[in-house]
Amino acid sequence: MPDKDSNLVLASASIRRLNLLEQMGVSPVLIDPANIKETPINKESPKDLVQRLAKKKMEVVAKRNQGRWIISADTVVACGKRILPKPADHSETSQFLKLLSGRRHRVISSVCVLDPIGNLASRSVTTIVVFKRLNIDEVKFYLSTQEWKDKAGGYAIQGQAARFVKSINGSYSNVVGLPIFETYKILVGLGFQFTK
Repeated sequence: MPDKDSNLVLASASIRRLNLLEQMGVSPVLIDPANIKETPINKESPKDLVQRLAKKKMEVVAKRNQGRWIISADTVVACGKRILPKPADHSETSQFLKLLSGRRHRVISSVCVLDPIGNLASRSVTTIVVFKRLNIDEVKFYLSTQEWKDKAGGYAIQGQAARFVKSINGSYSNVVGLPIFETYKILVGLGFQFTK
């Protein structure tokens, strides 16, 4: 594990985002989730939603951590115009999996980085994911894994749902929860000093 970067805060409780940052060689000194409402505004597009939520998370956490680097992000799964949030239970997860079955969908993330003197940069990334057609037994199996809990769209591509993914077009790490390449570019552009 890399040494902790004493001035960087991750505005998320997601272990997946923490792991992806550490994969980049960045280890936040503090995990400080914003705990904001993530409900879409009426007629809000998936891209507008993730941009708004990532920025709001950053603003909330920045107030508590002035003079530090802040990284915030949000990810949504969209099938057509429909936004698939984190499912509440087995029933909703089952509905999501049936909707995604045999179709392509988009995974959209927005990343915001604030530097210690208040400069802000953000970027949105879209990845296209295509699922195989799922049968009833596959849906039942995936529900039993509990991997769907706290996952946008009700699945984790880095887990057992990988067997359902026919193809992806774009960033794999984006589907996991944080687009590594774009996050790295933002940090470099703002002058973050990587220790490795």
